[in-house]
Amino acid sequence: MELNSANSVKGILEKFDAKPKKNLGQNFLIDKNILQKIINSSDIKPDDIILEVGPGVGTLTQELTKIAKRVIAVEKDNTMCKILKESLKNYKNIETINADILKFQIKEKKYKVIANIPYYLTSPLIRKFLENANPPQEIILMVQKEVAQRICAKIPDMNLLAVSVQFYAKPKILFNVSKNSFWPVPKIDSAVIKITPHKNSDNISPDLFFKIVKAGFSHPRKQIAGNLSKSLKMNKKEITEWLIKNNLSPTQRAETLTIQDWRNLARDILSNATIDKNV
Repeated sequence: MELNSANSVKGILEKFDAKPKKNLGQNFLIDKNILQKIINSSDIKPDDIILEVGPGVGTLTQELTKIAKRVIAVEKDNTMCKILKESLKNYKNIETINADILKFQIKEKKYKVIANIPYYLTSPLIRKFLENANPPQEIILMVQKEVAQRICAKIPDMNLLAVSVQFYAKPKILFNVSKNSFWPVPKIDSAVIKITPHKNSDNISPDLFFKIVKAGFSHPRKQIAGNLSKSLKMNKKEITEWLIKNNLSPTQRAETLTIQDWRNLARDILSNATIDKNV
């Protein structure tokens, strides 16, 4: 059964006496054109292993199985797993797993991630994959348009989420998706983004890096020197000298710093004996 229309999705849900669950952010993609754009943007090869998160009734999953070597569909909802087994019964290269993706252990060495996820799952899911010892080759995400814009932000509009993603990877908005491409229709539009992980070339400790970044963003719209001094419990003079040494002004705001600026600050702490090593 093809699942690329509202009627077909409604039909299979009725067959299992199921309804979309708001608490799980279940809005099913029913636009054939958007499905094809996702497939084209993913550049899936015949030998690719795809980890799909939140496949729902299997609308996108069906298309993925036609191209990829293997698809691992991780679905938290028990009922959706039953529906998936029905809607995908004719495909032999699909593995359906009933699990919470945040607790799921990834065993594949080479894989790509594709997911249509609700807002509440965006940050922890991205962090799970990017902080993994074996991150995916790329991540294709359907997220709320506003969230996509925050993830892909640049100076002078950086934010904690953007820095958290861009420390590990390069994010890019591929295209926007109208809310009318889903059933039930959500309140806002979405966007598809591609996140391409890169290596931490200078081996900066993520713990140290994010401790500094979180301190910098602790009070949005306030000067970075004050934020760092208060949150890191360091002398204001030391902070000022530290910033100036790294070509930054104490009066700047955190959202005006680049990823490289934050990296420089973290690296300087490790090499500068005058800066508190307990940061």
